[in-house]
Formats: sequence, C-alpha cells, structure tokens
Amino acid sequence: MNRRKRTEILIKASAEVAENFAEEILEKYNVIVVEESNDGVVMVKLREKAKSSLFYLGEVLITECKVMINGSLGIGIIKGNEPERAYRLAIIDAAYNANLPETEAWEKGLKHTEEVIAQANEMFTSKVLKTKVNFETMDV
Repeated sequence: MNRRKRTEILIKASAEVAENFAEEILEKYNVIVVEESNDGVVMVKLREKAKSSLFYLGEVLITECKVMINGSLGIGIIKGNEPERAYRLAIIDAAYNANLPETEAWEKGLKHTEEVIAQANEMFTSKVLKTKVNFETMDV
C-alpha cells in the first residue's frame, strides 16, 4: 500500500486506529521528535473546469509533526489543530520508512478499515441519492 493511500485511510478512520499503531511502535522503539507538532497554513489549489486553469481557493490550517525512528524520518500532517494525531501519523510514517516488521501486520487492518470506510461512504451516498430530484420527470 502506498503512502498516500495509507495516510488517507488513517485520517478518515477513527483516531483509535492510528493511536493503536503508534502505541505499538512507542513500546518497542526509540522515537526521536525532530519537530514538535505545530500549526501551519497551506494554500489550496484548484482547477477551474471551464477554462482548465489553476487558482488558489484559500488557506487551510494544518498541524505538522516530524519524528525519526532508526534513522528514518516520518512526517505527519493533518487538517485542523490536532497535535496528537499529527504525532501519531508521523510515528506510523517513520515506521513504514524504516521498514519495521510491525508494518506488515498493519496492512490487513488497514485494508479492513478501508472497506469499512467505503461501506460508510456508500451508505451516505445512497441516503443522499434518495433525495435527488430528477428534473426530467418534471417536464410535462
């Protein structure tokens, strides 16, 4: 599983998933905090569909943290002010970058969590689609 997909799952899942993974690493390895969790702002870039041009929608508050495990750097970035969650994401990222054996066992759990998230999205979408208006039937 690639980094982007893994991080997306960990962000969309409950905070307990990342907490459990991070605690597993903290019990066994020395985690060095390179940069404490701190707030920052990033610009959100969007593509306008009509002219296919890029523009900046605005700024988003993020929390960022960097840690190191066995010489491998890990970065945790999350939208909003969530310093503990950014720290946990950084630990998980560093664990994957260091190829720690615990990460192999996490793959199954992440895939299951991805399926749960997909099911929740499908349920939400089906609820929304029930309220969708079909304008073609309005033509009389």
